[in-house]
Amino acid sequence: MKSQIRLATVFGVELGLHYSWLIIALLITFSLAAQFHATNAAWGEGVIWTSAIVTGVLFFAGLFAHELSHALVAKARGVPIHKITLFLLGGMAQIEGEPSNPSTEFWMGIVGPITSGVLGLLLLGVARAFGWQGSGAPATPGLAILVWLGYINLLLGAFNMIPGFPLDGGRVLRAILWWITGSARRSTLIAARTGQVVAVLFIGYGVFRFFAGSGIGALWTAFIGWFLLQAAGATYLQSQLGTLLAGQRVRDLMSTDSPFVSPDTPLDQFVHDLLRTGRRCFFVGSADRLLGLITPQDVRAIESEKWTQMRVSDAMRPVNRIHFVSPDMPALEALETMAREDVNQLPVTIDGRVAGVVTRAHILQSLQLRSEMAKYDAHGSAA
Repeated sequence: MKSQIRLATVFGVELGLHYSWLIIALLITFSLAAQFHATNAAWGEGVIWTSAIVTGVLFFAGLFAHELSHALVAKARGVPIHKITLFLLGGMAQIEGEPSNPSTEFWMGIVGPITSGVLGLLLLGVARAFGWQGSGAPATPGLAILVWLGYINLLLGAFNMIPGFPLDGGRVLRAILWWITGSARRSTLIAARTGQVVAVLFIGYGVFRFFAGSGIGALWTAFIGWFLLQAAGATYLQSQLGTLLAGQRVRDLMSTDSPFVSPDTPLDQFVHDLLRTGRRCFFVGSADRLLGLITPQDVRAIESEKWTQMRVSDAMRPVNRIHFVSPDMPALEALETMAREDVNQLPVTIDGRVAGVVTRAHILQSLQLRSEMAKYDAHGSAA
């Protein structure tokens, strides 16, 4: 999931917001405002709404602390994480690699709920120190903010410990299964299947409560279940892709027939003479001095009426915006990189020189072939 609003960079980790996060922020703010109206109407409209908004903003800080703890543990254990995106159902640390052992997976998974739990208890402890009795409605806006932030963070930690991918509890389950079975892939499949079962239970419970008269809140539970079902299914699919692409590297799939085009070529001539060949990717410059990359997608971004006035260099993607890969990169990692960077091809370099290109089509063709061969082997074994 891509960030749509970049906020800041902390400890080398970029923090961003997806627009959907604003929905949960508004829900929390309006829910707290309704709660404060019911329990502390004497505060007045201004104080009630200010307290609700401040609590919603500080919830954002607690959620970021939860995700940042994942990122810091991952980085400390050699797993690169450079971005955190906060979205509708929480946060997502974008991991650019896989843990190498069950211990790393366990601590990466459990540190988030621990962080939220400790933060929640700390906030409730501060509220007690300033006069909250531990039961009943807090008497002042400051105490109300502390108490509700404490409860929200405890709930966040507990929810994330549900044992199903992609929740933190699913990562912990995967780590334990990995330690027991010795197989990262098998443990991922089990954790993903468990996540799907948990998701179906959420959906069923939400639908049941809705028809039992619990209102819109029950549909929210079902929606969370639907999201978890999609995410767990994606995790299962990714694991299956890993099985099919096991042992394959970029060098096995890349094309070494990489055409180059001069940056001074008129764009209309490029479209007429080169794009009609059916190629999807052209390098701009030479193997020794690569200037950029141009694809049909880059050309389509420019109005056709302007093609006669422009050159390839005006439409190309410059070299500083291109993600290069090594021929030794696993094919699955290359596919994940394409998805993350939202591109269909990756230039392959050896010792700084362009050696070829690997495309999404190359990898998908290999997947299709291996999938068909796996089915053939299965039928052959059954026979």
